[in-house]
Order: sequence, then structure tokens, then C-alpha cells
Amino acid sequence: MLALAWALAATAAQWQGSWGGTTDRLSTAARVIAIPFALAAGAWQGGREHRRRMTELLASTPRAPLAQLLTAALPLACALAGAYLVAAAGALLACAPYASAGGPVPTVFAGAALSIVACTLLGHVAGRMMPWRLTAPAFAICGYVLAATGGSRSSSGLTDLAPSSLRLLGDGYLPLWWYPLLSALWVVGLAAAAVLAHAARRRVTALLPLAAASAAAVLLVHTGDGMVRDNPLAHRQVCDESTTPHVCVNATHPGLLPEATRVLSGVTARLKGVRNLPVRFEDLPGPPREDEAELPMLAPFGWWSVRGKVNDPEWYARQGAGNLVRRECEETPSDRRVQATDQAVLRWLAPDHAGRDLRERSVASARQRGDTEELAQYRAEDRAYAHLAALTGDERRSWLGRYFATARECSPDASEVPSL
Repeated sequence: MLALAWALAATAAQWQGSWGGTTDRLSTAARVIAIPFALAAGAWQGGREHRRRMTELLASTPRAPLAQLLTAALPLACALAGAYLVAAAGALLACAPYASAGGPVPTVFAGAALSIVACTLLGHVAGRMMPWRLTAPAFAICGYVLAATGGSRSSSGLTDLAPSSLRLLGDGYLPLWWYPLLSALWVVGLAAAAVLAHAARRRVTALLPLAAASAAAVLLVHTGDGMVRDNPLAHRQVCDESTTPHVCVNATHPGLLPEATRVLSGVTARLKGVRNLPVRFEDLPGPPREDEAELPMLAPFGWWSVRGKVNDPEWYARQGAGNLVRRECEETPSDRRVQATDQAVLRWLAPDHAGRDLRERSVASARQRGDTEELAQYRAEDRAYAHLAALTGDERRSWLGRYFATARECSPDASEVPSL
């Protein structure tokens, strides 16, 4: 439980506020930490009687071999599964204050806990059959191999047979509720078959759980990515229509709308009353429409936003302003006056200290190299910016309206872009 808690706490900024991110992190923790530990601990427990020279004594007792095995293995298996569930509950409670849409899928954690129990039993049987001290570390290594297999996204469906192999990249996808239980059935069936084949009086009974495991494995291999469906919320958005342009965020995290609106308020306030602007900042999969601009990235969490707050508001505002000014163009316009005009508009809409410091270093570097052409471009940008800042409110709104009529064109006619 401490190992799981440490791994989750160390990466909390990347999943707090996202149910999908939390679920994915808990599945990864089960696959990378809990499963190898369960295999190793089960193998160590399974070889205990042999190391203590108790096998003959236990064989003389009236208790059946199956009862002896389960009495020794189940407490450890339940303790490990319980530790995982406690860590999962803690992570979900830590996510809840910052998550604003959707919810967890409980069967994911139930399936992971069942897989941990099954892997403990598999390790226990292996420890009884191979009661050596190296069996436990060898099984731990096997667990890490399974973790690497489950974490890969190869085209082969065999990767879906690894315990706790669920991968959710953000909030755009949801697992089918029965998929984690089916994945656990495959491992539980194998464990039950191994236990019955090793300790049951009628070993033929192992065929029943083996058949169930085989059926689950066939379904997992053939269904593959079909076990995960699109999240319908990921194709919707919620908007604040009090700004110009409107600010919209994806419906998977609507709680970030006030923060995005606040951070972009400097940009939208300077654009109030300006014509020819995009209608909204959109936050949907795929490129924006002609009358929209793309919202700067809020996800994945931990990079651009943490616990409902934008990491770098100045950078975010500058990215939002940049998405209004020839954002989709791969190359800058060839006309240097148009380049200077674009930079002047961007500086006026979203001034930021980091960009100013970088520009000062670039100017110093150009001066040191003696690059007169680059220095001339910087001076042109400074003149354009000073002129734009010196305009009156009505003059600036009128000029910006004419400018934004051409701001979406990658190679505009220089004569159509208003000069400063």
C-alpha cells in the first residue's frame, strides 16, 4: 500500500481532476507495482512450508491439501487486494474535489483487485512446486514483463491478456463496465485451474475454470480495442458567451471554464467591440471551423493545468492570442511588414514577461552577430507595436477589425493587411 501510495502521490499533478487520468494511473499502478508484488509474495509464501521443513507434518494432518493451500494463500491475497483498494479509494477521494464531470467506473478497480488475488494464488502454487528462494524474484521479473506487455499498444490482441491492461488516455474514452471483470476472469480462471490441478482430490475439476479462462481470453483477443468506447462528453463543450470571442472548454472538464475565462480575460477585454473575430475559442477533437479559434491546451493535466489552475497564465493568454493570428499556418508570411504587424498585434493582445525576455536575448544575439537584417525586423516590430499602442480606443478597434479580416490567411496580399 505504501508503494502504491508513493507512486500515486508522486504523479498526482498528472491525474487529479481527471477521472480518466486517475483510472489510467490506478490501472498502471496495479500492473507495474501490485501484480509483480503479488506474484513474488505468493511465490515466497508458497515455499514457506518447505523452507521450514513442515511438509511432512502438514501431510499428517486431517485437513485436505486444498484447504491447507487456501488457508495459507487467501489471507495474503486478500491483504494485497485490500491494500490496492485502499490506495484506489484514496486516489479517487483526492481526484473528486477537482473533477467536474463524469465519474469513476467501479468495476475497473474490482477487476484489478481480483487480478491481484489471482496472481497471488498463481505465485503461491508456483512457490509450492518450486520452493526455491529465487522463485519469488523470478516471478517478480515475470510480473514486470507482463506489465511491459500490457502497457504496449501493439496490433496483437495478446497485449489485452496481461492483468490490468486497461489504458485510458485522458477523458476521451470510457471502458465498457464489464470489460475489467472479463479481463479479471481470464486471470482468476487460470489461478483457479492451477490451484485445483495442484491440490484438489479430483484434479479434473480444474477443467471448468480453465474453460472459463479460455473463453474470456478468446473474447479479449478478438474484441481488443472494442472494449473501450468514446466518451460522449468529449464531443461536447460548455461556453461562456459573455466574452468576445466566447470561451468554450470540453465538457469532460467544465470546471475549468471559469479559469480559462479568467486567464483569457485580458485578451478578450482588448478585443471587445472588434469586428471580424472568430465566434469562439473551441475545445473539441479535430481542427476548428472557419469561424472558430482553438483553445490553448488544458489537457493532459500536469502540463498546462494542475488541480483546476493554469500553470502559466501569461503563456496561456499568449497562446490564445496566437491562435487568433495565423495559427494554422506552417510558414510565416513572406512580407516582412505583415510579419511585423502580426507580432505587434500579438504583443499588444497578450504581453508576457517570458516572451519579452526571450526577445531581448534574441536582439542582443543579433546585435552580437552583426545581423543587420534581423535587427531591422525587430525595429520594425517595435515601431508597429508603438503605433498600435498609441491609437485611441475607437481607432484601434477599427484598425483591428480590418486586420482580423485578413488574420486567418496564411499568405495574405500585403496590400490588404492594414499597416501601422
